[in-house]
Amino acid sequence: MLVGTTFVKGDEKAYAYQEVHLQSPNSKGIRRYRIIFVNRDGKMAEYREDMGSSKKYKGVRQLNIPSLWEHSVDELLDIADYLRTETHIDLKDWLEIENYKT
Repeated sequence: MLVGTTFVKGDEKAYAYQEVHLQSPNSKGIRRYRIIFVNRDGKMAEYREDMGSSKKYKGVRQLNIPSLWEHSVDELLDIADYLRTETHIDLKDWLEIENYKT
């Protein structure tokens, strides 16, 4: 079970970062939310920020950036800024994924 948090600090380690389009809590349209997962007293906590109407992000991909406690909140924000505006990135190359064997 996740707990909620109203703040994150730039230098704290994060588990993951997401930017997704979701229905607003008041059912007044689809909004883009920034969601960052951090540790609060040994429990996974979710920070959620409304970034505005999803219409402002037409053509901008939704993001899901795993960190697994390796990156700080500020580092993930920088990565998100880059990925949000980059249109010609090969995610496989960026993540340095060679070949998966199934």
